[in-house]
Amino acid sequence: MCLAVPMQITKIDKLNAHCAAKGIERDVSLFLLQDEVIKEGDYVLIHVGYAIQKISVEEALSTWELLDQMLAEDELSA
Repeated sequence: MCLAVPMQITKIDKLNAHCAAKGIERDVSLFLLQDEVIKEGDYVLIHVGYAIQKISVEEALSTWELLDQMLAEDELSA
């Protein structure tokens, strides 16, 4: 199973971007999205250091909500 995490782009330098989400910051590659218009402030799904898809802010928030629920349920069962 693969997991992609939504993050917001805070800085772009050619095909590299600095992204942030929930206090975590990462440098990621935009190589897979080089044919799309990507700008600072956009949300993308990150998988193993690559932005693989541009998403809406609503999709990002919904995904984080689901991930937070999964984490809470896991902590309750531990």
